Amino acid sequence: MKVRFYVVVLTLLIVFTSPVARPPAVGQQAAAPPSWQATQAALHPDRVPADLAAELAQKHQTGPQLPYHLVANWPSLPKGYNFGESSGVDVDKQDNVWIANRGAWPIMEFDKNGKFIQSWSEDTVRMTPSNNHGTGSHGIRVDPDGNIWLIDVDGHLLHKFNREGRRLMVIGTRQGIASNNESHVGFNRPTNLWFLPNHYFYVSDGYGNARIIEFNPDGEYVRHWGTHGTGDGQFNLPHAVTVDSKGIVYVADRANSRVQVFDAEGKFITKWTDVGQPWAIYYVAKENAIYMCDGMYNRISKLSLDGKVLGVLSSFGKAPGKLDFAHDIAVDSEGSIYVAEIKNLRVQKWVRNAGAATK
Repeated sequence: MKVRFYVVVLTLLIVFTSPVARPPAVGQQAAAPPSWQATQAALHPDRVPADLAAELAQKHQTGPQLPYHLVANWPSLPKGYNFGESSGVDVDKQDNVWIANRGAWPIMEFDKNGKFIQSWSEDTVRMTPSNNHGTGSHGIRVDPDGNIWLIDVDGHLLHKFNREGRRLMVIGTRQGIASNNESHVGFNRPTNLWFLPNHYFYVSDGYGNARIIEFNPDGEYVRHWGTHGTGDGQFNLPHAVTVDSKGIVYVADRANSRVQVFDAEGKFITKWTDVGQPWAIYYVAKENAIYMCDGMYNRISKLSLDGKVLGVLSSFGKAPGKLDFAHDIAVDSEGSIYVAEIKNLRVQKWVRNAGAATK
């Protein structure tokens, strides 16, 4: 009799103490998130490059070749240095280039000519190890004050550093502890972020969750939207986010092979389903356009704000100027393009041809 009583009490305790997730909005029934193994199989297919090129031509827009050329041997790494898988790249107001990679020096800074400025070691940055790809650095962004923000994808954390490598803020729970899709304080394998002029910012969250989160300048939660799925406003790996000069939010819905467009409060506006598979998107105010790197089809695209492909650059390969798993992209004040690659373990730079128009 006592045993039965304790079983009943234990059952009631489990029911009433278990966290209850907020249900999805009407019309946005959440799909069960895919397993890690299933996601990896879908995102990293071992496919013949020629087949991918044929699929790209059949299913997606193309455009003229962008008027750019590769800067050979950019950047100049110190003796004995190499990049690991290069996961993130951004530029600051001085056009210095900040690179996140999964090597011994997770953050490196170069000037626009490729001259080495500084690097931060694993002891300074302390990324979380992964069985799949070494230490888990992911997206990197420079905020309006010049601070460096770095995603620890496997640690489920977002780090803020000053330019000297001093950690100023950490958003997330504890390193290595994931949170669910309704959390106000944590992530589940976040991917990247984007800053607004008022220092508010959006985070794409990401591999485990499926949402966009807005934070204020103090790192406090404001709102979020999105659930797992294929419907409007749902995501299957939101891998990057960018915002135009009017505050419209663009999300690289990577595994759904589309860009989704929202207003500043997360209301769905439209989607672009024929631009390729967006792994990173980067709004350039001077051109009022978005630059996108496509890690599936191995190209760079320039997009208008209504989803038209204005131009393309590069294709699959290992040689300089080619791409394999183009993971992140940034554009400096001169219009130069920087792309971080996973499989080629490098960052490449393209500059606009002399006399070429910006539009």
